[in-house]
Amino acid sequence: MKKTMLLFAMSAICSAFAAPSGITVSLKLDETNYVVGERVRGVIDVRNMLADKVSVGYTNSEDRLFVEIIHASDGSEMERAKRRPFTAPFWIKSNEGQKLEVFLGDHYDLTDPGRYLARPVLVHRGYRYEGLYRSFDVVPGMEISTAMQLFSNASGKKRVFQLLHWARQGSEHLFLAAEDDNGKRWVTTDVGPMMRITKPTLSIMPNGQLIVFHRNGPDSFVRSEFWSLTDALVIRSRQMVRDPETAGQQRVREMYNKSGAVKPVDRPWWKFW
Repeated sequence: MKKTMLLFAMSAICSAFAAPSGITVSLKLDETNYVVGERVRGVIDVRNMLADKVSVGYTNSEDRLFVEIIHASDGSEMERAKRRPFTAPFWIKSNEGQKLEVFLGDHYDLTDPGRYLARPVLVHRGYRYEGLYRSFDVVPGMEISTAMQLFSNASGKKRVFQLLHWARQGSEHLFLAAEDDNGKRWVTTDVGPMMRITKPTLSIMPNGQLIVFHRNGPDSFVRSEFWSLTDALVIRSRQMVRDPETAGQQRVREMYNKSGAVKPVDRPWWKFW
């Protein structure tokens, strides 16, 4: 914790001397923790108070925008996995700003559980404009169940699925993770809030259809449908389903009320029929 606080303090000091005031850059992450394999999405907010414009990503652009990430445990800086633009090309005129979407896992290997620190950096006319570090955790998740898929059109190919759960934003969430036998990891999907009253189920059909069924409320379930093919894993639909038992009881009550609510037979207390 002391090392992390020191890194934040050093970042603030370096930023103060790195460049003259005029441009601010900040990073906001969607979550504070991510299950391994999830896309770590963030939004970079750039504000330009200089007299000239900022231009990034075009043929003649000299400005650059990127995100630096370090391991919080030892302060070591991570190497980028792929050298490609963090955002789509953009330009910002004087006294204007822009928000830009970025996915950190597209540029860094974030498959190792642990705490990370990320900060945005904009280089303009040779000056570095640095934002504050934002921390986030990558967690393995708690396993609920596993299942294996075999492909009829790809002999020997296997895909292992995991249903995981982890606390997020004050509630328990269910996640679907998948990995092929060759080590390829597919994007982990947050299937939504769950309740532990009923164990979630995972069904794999021969045609590649994948059904995740879980309880998300006292009287409701969520049915999530995926397509798992040899070269793809995509979600197709997600729909709410009433609890069959609760829905059945409600239907009986509705039928009873519509029938005029049959009055009980008035019999003497000693008669049973």
